[in-house]
Amino acid sequence: MSKVDPAIRLPSLEGLAQAPIPTRYGNFQLRVFHWDDPSAHPALSKEHCALVMGDLKGRRSVPVRVHSECLTSEVFGSLKCDCREQLERAQAEIGKRGFGAILYLRQEGRGIGLANKVRAYALQASGADTIEANEQLHLPVDARTYDVAAAMLRELGVESVELMTNNPAKIEALRSLGIAIERRLPVLVPANQFSAPYLDVKRTRMRHELPSSSSHFKAGE
Repeated sequence: MSKVDPAIRLPSLEGLAQAPIPTRYGNFQLRVFHWDDPSAHPALSKEHCALVMGDLKGRRSVPVRVHSECLTSEVFGSLKCDCREQLERAQAEIGKRGFGAILYLRQEGRGIGLANKVRAYALQASGADTIEANEQLHLPVDARTYDVAAAMLRELGVESVELMTNNPAKIEALRSLGIAIERRLPVLVPANQFSAPYLDVKRTRMRHELPSSSSHFKAGE
């Protein structure tokens, strides 16, 4: 596969800060970048992060997770999604290999912002699924873009990646931006009674490569 294509125009990326950060999965470098996307929701941060282990310049088959921010699960412990567990499993995989990167994109709520995400949660509590809730709010089902992820990979000097994802649309988007993806690494998290409907919508309506889950759970279990 070809490396990241330098001919593809990507956004201007500004490095703001970096420092070592010890974690329970090993020692990483945390790099913070500024990227101004005029099409992004105004509530979203313009600062994005790369959590990097090892020198990735010129490396091929680098394990990479492109991860969108999820305050509700990663900070408050919400059980409605699998975001926190996916993030932690990606860190663990990189720690095991001794090199890799997590590109942490500040695209809360699949790019609609925190307040809109919580409004969608309220509609879900009344019976809407995740797609229906966004549609009722007249919002995109998925407003995320991945230009900044491609720009960060170029800045890190990565030649090709093994992408940790269940989402074929993410693979298609990154490949369209010139990212060479050697293979997909599944990140499968067992469903709980609260996340099962969310995961099944991902599987049946958003093409995510996931096993069936909601049939295993009944209300109150």
